[in-house]
Amino acid sequence: MSQEVGEIFGDGKGRATALLRSPTVIILAVGLWGMNVALFRLFGIDFAHVLTLDLIKEKEANAKDGSDGSDKEEGGSDLCSSAGGLSLEKKRHGHGHGTSSAPGSNSRTHPRHNTDNDVTAVKLILFSLSLLLLLHLSTVMWIDVIGGSTIGAIFAFYSAVIVGIALPVPSTVWIRNACATVFHRTFELVNPRCFCLRPGIPRAVPFIDVFFADAMCSLSKVFFDWGMLWHLAWHYPQSVPMELHSIAIPSIAASLPYLIRARQCIVMYTIGSMKSDPKRYQHMLNAIKYSTSLWPLIVSAYQKVVATEEEKATLDKVLIVLFAINSTYSLAWDIIMDWGMMQNPQAMVPESCAGGSMSTGSKPLSCAQSVLRPRLRFGASTSIGILLIDMVLRYSWLLRFWENDLFPNPDIYILCTQFLEAIRRSLWNLLRVEWENIKQTRGKETEQAEMIEMDPFLPVSAMAMSPRAPASKTKQES
Repeated sequence: MSQEVGEIFGDGKGRATALLRSPTVIILAVGLWGMNVALFRLFGIDFAHVLTLDLIKEKEANAKDGSDGSDKEEGGSDLCSSAGGLSLEKKRHGHGHGTSSAPGSNSRTHPRHNTDNDVTAVKLILFSLSLLLLLHLSTVMWIDVIGGSTIGAIFAFYSAVIVGIALPVPSTVWIRNACATVFHRTFELVNPRCFCLRPGIPRAVPFIDVFFADAMCSLSKVFFDWGMLWHLAWHYPQSVPMELHSIAIPSIAASLPYLIRARQCIVMYTIGSMKSDPKRYQHMLNAIKYSTSLWPLIVSAYQKVVATEEEKATLDKVLIVLFAINSTYSLAWDIIMDWGMMQNPQAMVPESCAGGSMSTGSKPLSCAQSVLRPRLRFGASTSIGILLIDMVLRYSWLLRFWENDLFPNPDIYILCTQFLEAIRRSLWNLLRVEWENIKQTRGKETEQAEMIEMDPFLPVSAMAMSPRAPASKTKQES
């Protein structure tokens, strides 16, 4: 680990890329989420409703059963405000777009939603630019003007951000609400979801926690940098000793998001086993996918303490194999499970893409819709573009073969891969929320018939419950 190498801003002395890259990547992630919010609104996807629907259903189920579930997910509707949209509860009470108040309702019972506290794309982008400017000023002032260390500059930046958010300024209320939501969801990631002292089915993991944990997985290297930062601060001003714990502590920090996400999969597998869900095996396959991200971390950490170059070369080959397995597994899961695409291509490609056409209901399907899925909210070209970019960025680790030719030092290479992963995750978010929205509204819109043809895992009983009559289906197929 190099402590004082590389430059990010200008030509000033002492810029430590290894320390500056974590706040830079976080700032980029905030701005990219702003892009997600803008695109969700542009294409009419209520992402706040999608993220919090499971919480609202859980709260309603607890209320129906007579149990007090408010302590588990208190303020579920507030999460929608911090996410930037209107919740299902607010829509039911007539505060959604295009809806009217229910008869007998009044403003005292359901006060008007304060849109000033919503998280919007403009706010997120401006906030990310402000953070980038603050990071630049903090490093310049602390290092060049005061003559301090890079570690001090990083802590000065984080301290300035905390103070700025904590100040009771009305214009930053939305930031404090968003931070409260992030802290709440972080607590839920480590909160046991079982009854522990009494028998019962564990609480299911809501989609918002799955979505949040997946985002943390893309910031795994940021966790590594945080672990390295605190390790450097602990030994400051002495250099970090070349011992096992010097690399073990940051590596353990980097593995936390994958462990959390794998635990969520195991919880859902346990619930599926208790309910005899035939699809429960999918959760175990997902847990195995996240475990394939841990092995490269373990081998890479061990490689740092190996003495001979021959052993390092051998471990480098092992790393390449592990990276290839993880990237291929994750890419397949992205397309088939996370986005609901290509779930049954053999039944669709020959007829629709070889000069013929397919129809679902009364609407003909294009080749892209047949291969991917019938409903593409972002359009065929955009969805295919996201799929291809995700495919390329899943293998961004191949840049390691040209690291010496393209990058001035290893830290710049790591920073580049972190940027690419943040961009990949922001594109992944679009199709993931879109697919979750389609699944949530499957029983309310006419695309239920389309999903039945597309989903090979759908039980036979569900097909029998389809609103489409067998006679009409036979007529269409003939």
